[in-house]
Amino acid sequence: MTEIGRDRVLRAALELFGRDGVAGTTLSSLRAASGVSVGSFYHHFAGKEQVAEALFIECLSMYQDAFLEELRAHDSARGAVPAVVEFHVRWCRKHPGRARFMFTERPSGSDGLADRNRMFFREVRNWWRVQARQGALIDADVVTAFVLWLGPAQELSRLWLNGQSPEPDDAQVALLSEAAWRSVGR
Repeated sequence: MTEIGRDRVLRAALELFGRDGVAGTTLSSLRAASGVSVGSFYHHFAGKEQVAEALFIECLSMYQDAFLEELRAHDSARGAVPAVVEFHVRWCRKHPGRARFMFTERPSGSDGLADRNRMFFREVRNWWRVQARQGALIDADVVTAFVLWLGPAQELSRLWLNGQSPEPDDAQVALLSEAAWRSVGR
């Protein structure tokens, strides 16, 4: 299967997993929706769990790369903290299927996922430490920092993506951005 075929499987998976979940999607429906042969499918994936893992890593990589780009675009913590909150909601709006999948499906740990997260959190942790040493941010471990910084925006996005609330509006995002700064800024 060419990379085009692999991409077709991942695109079909995003749609089917988003509608039926990984557990509710059959391998035959995934293969049929992607339009690839059985042999082509098994050339790259051992089963739908590997498809789900590959899709999760692809979505997470897109999010993390864009997150780091937004973080690097700001000279100060005061600019970066609210901007990253806004980025998070904006990314979820732009990629609702991917965001919904990331919020609802968690693959068991894989080396690819662990390596990706390790790189991402190392860079964010290093940025945070510099800002904390300069007195711009509170001195907190990365988990606490993320919960305070992005927890409310993640929950608002999750509620919207699950159909439990309307799409976040600009006023809500601005309020959460300022609240994040008040939680972690000095």
